[in-house]
Amino acid sequence: MIVDDSRMSRLILQGLILQAHPQWTIVHASSGEEALQLVRENPVDLVSMDFNMAGMNGLEAALALREILPAVPIAILTANVQTAVQGRIEEAGMVFIAKPITASAATQLAALAGA
Repeated sequence: MIVDDSRMSRLILQGLILQAHPQWTIVHASSGEEALQLVRENPVDLVSMDFNMAGMNGLEAALALREILPAVPIAILTANVQTAVQGRIEEAGMVFIAKPITASAATQLAALAGA
């Protein structure tokens, strides 16, 4: 699942992932609230979550997702590379990936999924 309020960011990341893993099915959400609704209907194996979103931020949404799917790996992607933000993400047991979205980010996500 790719969660990002930027449609362009979602499509770029999806394209990079599908280049390496064309058999994967990817669902999109444009907000944390939408992501929570989607995982209740369709459990996912991996979550890529933007940090800066309107309403519920990515970390808040990821923590709520953890309550529904405790074993799912979650990566938080953000251009905010402050150590405090990175520390909060890692303390929550999630993986920090710095934006911009690159092939390296897609590789890190695939590794989380065991691919």
